[in-house]
Amino acid sequence: MWSFRDVTERRELEHQLRQAQKMESIGRLAGGVAHDFNNILTVVTGRVEFLIGASNLNGEQEGDLQEIKIAADRASDLTRQLLAFSRKQLLQPRLVDLNRKVDLVEPMLRRLIGEDIQIVVVRGKNLGRVMADPGQVNQVLMNLALNARDAMPSGGLLTIRTANEPGGVTGNGGDGRSFGDDSVVLEVTDSGCGMDETTASRIFEPFFTTKGEGQGTGLGLATVYGIVQQSGGSISVRSAPEMGTTFRIQFPSAAAVDPAQPAREEPETRDAGSETILLVEDDNAVRDLAQRILEMRGYKVLPARNGADALRIASVSNTRIDLVVTDVVMPGMNGREFVEKLRGRAPGIPVLYMSGYTDDDIIRRGLLDSSVAFLQKPFTPKTLARQVRSILDARLVVGL
Repeated sequence: MWSFRDVTERRELEHQLRQAQKMESIGRLAGGVAHDFNNILTVVTGRVEFLIGASNLNGEQEGDLQEIKIAADRASDLTRQLLAFSRKQLLQPRLVDLNRKVDLVEPMLRRLIGEDIQIVVVRGKNLGRVMADPGQVNQVLMNLALNARDAMPSGGLLTIRTANEPGGVTGNGGDGRSFGDDSVVLEVTDSGCGMDETTASRIFEPFFTTKGEGQGTGLGLATVYGIVQQSGGSISVRSAPEMGTTFRIQFPSAAAVDPAQPAREEPETRDAGSETILLVEDDNAVRDLAQRILEMRGYKVLPARNGADALRIASVSNTRIDLVVTDVVMPGMNGREFVEKLRGRAPGIPVLYMSGYTDDDIIRRGLLDSSVAFLQKPFTPKTLARQVRSILDARLVVGL
């Protein structure tokens, strides 16, 4: 007796699982690398800021420092892309109308991709809104447009389509996710050279690129993947050699979601003072830099290597501590755990969290809770000083 069973669907699900596990592993690696690299960049950019404008520099030396600063800024952009891929960047989600967003970005895309590529926009009617970071949606559109441009070196057609999608529908070749509720689809299609199946299966991996040496970082589509995933969406690719490529993104519909609070503008503030600050940072170079930045502005700084060291300093210090500045990711006791223990002794003490790695509940909660302050690494001396002063001034207002 012969028995037959179609295992196509099972094999496809196994492939999707292996792919998801591979991407998750790469994401964890990328996030860890970005965290360590952001500490290094914090020191580089901070020390360069100290030197730029010094009275004993000649023009050539000043130019060298400016070039170092530009290079450090570019490196910071790369780490932000790694954090985007690993879904550990800091997002500020808002209700977004994708039709409106495409309309706003389209003129920029036309300048970006050149006159030999025609752009056609097909807007969905009565399009639902999505909850996403508007700036990151811009980056998704620009990265996909740039990828399409590179696939059409002799010109072609770029089509951007939006549409509502009923619940439970997922795109071909996707990551296996489906949405129980309605979703909103964004598709970007080019008429370019296309890809074979092997290339398409790796297209979202960081540093994977089909371009020649020096022509791309291989982070553009990895960044798109991370932004979409972190926004609760799903992305798939459909392509074949000489048949063009379609990237299909599904975002959960946010029709029933209340809009987040609008971003607040930071008021202009002085950046000096005389208060006492407990500074907790396990990276010696970053801690020394932050201490110097604050002491140059008149603050008394109590440096600590980790949470346990900071608790000891707080317990023996005869000086009132006005503010705690602490890293989030530290060995042994992380910043959140340290603050919880410290506030058991000193309730209400204000805290400024800092990190180059944003995969932590306290940071995500900080987007919605105005009592949680966060400083993203790498930071400049001016950024650190202004945020410290802003927190201290706010404490004075409420009489703490």
